Amino acid sequence: MNTFVDQIKIEAHAGKGGDGMVAFRREKYVPNGGPAGGDGGRGGSIILKVDEGLRTLMDFRYHRIFKAKNGGNGMNKQMTGPSATDTVIAVPQGTTVRDLDTGQIIGDLVENGQELVVAQGGRGGRGNIHFASAKNPAPEIAENGEPGEDRYLELELKMLADVGLIGFPSVGKSTLLSVVTGAKPKIADYEFTTLVPNLGMVMLPDGRDFAMADMPGLIEGAAKGIGLGLKFLRHIERTRVLLHLVDMSSEDEDQAIERYRQINRELANYDPKLLKRPQIVVATKMDMPNADKNLAWFKEQLASDHTLANQPRVFPISAVTHQGVQQLMQLTADLLDQTPAFDSASHDEQLTPEYEEAGKKFKSVTQGPAFTISKDEDGTWVLGGDQLLRLFDMTDLTHEQSQLRFARQMRQMGVDDALREKGIQNGDLVRIRKFVFEFVQ
Repeated sequence: MNTFVDQIKIEAHAGKGGDGMVAFRREKYVPNGGPAGGDGGRGGSIILKVDEGLRTLMDFRYHRIFKAKNGGNGMNKQMTGPSATDTVIAVPQGTTVRDLDTGQIIGDLVENGQELVVAQGGRGGRGNIHFASAKNPAPEIAENGEPGEDRYLELELKMLADVGLIGFPSVGKSTLLSVVTGAKPKIADYEFTTLVPNLGMVMLPDGRDFAMADMPGLIEGAAKGIGLGLKFLRHIERTRVLLHLVDMSSEDEDQAIERYRQINRELANYDPKLLKRPQIVVATKMDMPNADKNLAWFKEQLASDHTLANQPRVFPISAVTHQGVQQLMQLTADLLDQTPAFDSASHDEQLTPEYEEAGKKFKSVTQGPAFTISKDEDGTWVLGGDQLLRLFDMTDLTHEQSQLRFARQMRQMGVDDALREKGIQNGDLVRIRKFVFEFVQ
């Protein structure tokens, strides 16, 4: 059974902040006890954290909805409610996070232990100790906790490897990987043996090492999703050096050069930048009868191709007999030493400016209007909007003073004037969520 998962959609629901409390000091020997309601605790956030021990997004297949706990409510004697523990979700290295509502990439997690807050927990509501004033020394006003953020995300894994093996199906990628690393990929004499990327470590006698990935085979039209298509190409983006394997065993001498050009066309169609990666052409299956003749014709065709900015290095090997394999690994390590470390942010889609690296927090790209006004079929005016609904959710409607404070906030936002411009009449019904009241001039 295929257990490699490299793309998944999840929901992240942060916790609500705890409600502030309306309370007063009532000790026997404390006359005129003032307000003593404490603040609510912070709601739990949803945090993604890189775990280098993970290799796939398999854990998300059966658990896609994550909810953090709410903060505790404020208490008497000015005691703050407990803050909720953040929910930390482990993800593999190379995970890209996309907000499904906006389509923006909000984080690129490539370093072990790196964290990204994808849904911020709501702050706790303030208790009535914060609303005391000379005019109102005993306020019956407290805030409800701020709602936590809700995010609908797509996680995409792009395997991290120094070297990527590319080429048509059955050119010997899996065989080469099994020879030079401890990986045990599936090897068989038919196309698309490799259905998922395989990763292994190459250890050289001189102490150098690098990660090598055997990518699923590529066919014409892969950049448009044909065959394994984008499943193959997404993992190529992270590699620093490409080993382009070309089969030299065919009876058709033109097959090698045609497939070589076809692979490069697919790379260019997916992302032209991929052709700028250092690439070594590896002529495989050199132990076969037609290999030497096909290799000579292949080199002749390359030399006559004036469209190539630089003539690629062609290195013949036989993974079965180990001919040239060790020399190829030394050459690859040398090329890696000359290639700068891959900066994912410079290649992938740019992170949205609302992503704050210092705080490892994401703020929504789209900021809706402060308030909206519409009308139901029954004539009820309906108020909405991000800022207005947030203030409403944080209003404790059980106390009249809190209701009056919310009415003042709406007036300061310009809601009353906007309703009058829309033609509201005295006594008309206005609804915010399920709360309905009469409009009074």
